[in-house]
Amino acid sequence: MNNDIARKTGEIIMSFEKQFLEETNIRINNASKIIIHCLDQLKEEHIWYRPDNSVNNIGIIINHLCGNLRQWIISGIGGLEDIRNRPLEFNDSTRLSKTELVNKFREIISSCNKTINNFDPDNLLEKRRIQGFEKSALSAIYGTVNHLELHAGQIIYITRSILKSDYKLKWIPQTKEQGAE
Repeated sequence: MNNDIARKTGEIIMSFEKQFLEETNIRINNASKIIIHCLDQLKEEHIWYRPDNSVNNIGIIINHLCGNLRQWIISGIGGLEDIRNRPLEFNDSTRLSKTELVNKFREIISSCNKTINNFDPDNLLEKRRIQGFEKSALSAIYGTVNHLELHAGQIIYITRSILKSDYKLKWIPQTKEQGAE
């Protein structure tokens, strides 16, 4: 009887761990789709627009996200060498074209998905040293997804500020339950 309980408890925990990793990729992909949706609506010059030097533009935010995702997920969780140069992410003097920026971002997202898919769920509580911080893999993943979603919101706001009424929503409520009128 105790062996059955232990086995079932193990299955529930393993199921939760696998579900967490699956949800991680879903959230990474959803944030990525929102960001790409915004980029698709913008002209080249919009991506690098800054109302003043104290505000990051979309290009800088995406470069920053690529560095952060690579450092925390691909390197910190996946074990690849950490090659991040964080200060360079905020320097917009070397501007990639819109196409190059989108391709770079998509490549990082794809690598993150592969890293999460290959990650052993048994290691979620294992400690990692990432960017000078001691974090469990679970905490590192959770924080990184939160960081990505935060910046996706900024990109939506900047895009809407630039395009105003020309902005096309990614999702529109279809039913009364969803909030349609």
